[in-house]
Amino acid sequence: MAAGMVPALGMGVATWAARAKFTASEHEAGNASFILGLCFISEGAIPFAARDPMRVIPSTMVGGAIAGGLSMYFGCTLMAPHGDLFVLAIPHAVEHVMQYLLSIALGTIVCGLMYALLKPSAVAQTV
Repeated sequence: MAAGMVPALGMGVATWAARAKFTASEHEAGNASFILGLCFISEGAIPFAARDPMRVIPSTMVGGAIAGGLSMYFGCTLMAPHGDLFVLAIPHAVEHVMQYLLSIALGTIVCGLMYALLKPSAVAQTV
């Protein structure tokens, strides 16, 4: 479950980490993507993946693999069928909560920074 949050969260982090490489509309999409990611709505990453699949997909795969692998290494379990941050309000729904959050955070940071490094600078658009 931890890996499912990473793509949307990572795109938000990428837009914050490399502001000069993204257009104003991409910044807005990144902010929305981050909020959607907190709610376990991975679709926030789709606009980025549709625009730049050769860089976004590998970044999200690596970040998701790190989050998922770490959560399994730490023995995290999730008793709810959906893994967003709201599930943390349910007592005993997540075993090893801090490690679960750490797994998501590290996967997100890797995903976001990897895409920020791979993405070329934004081209100025004339209207």
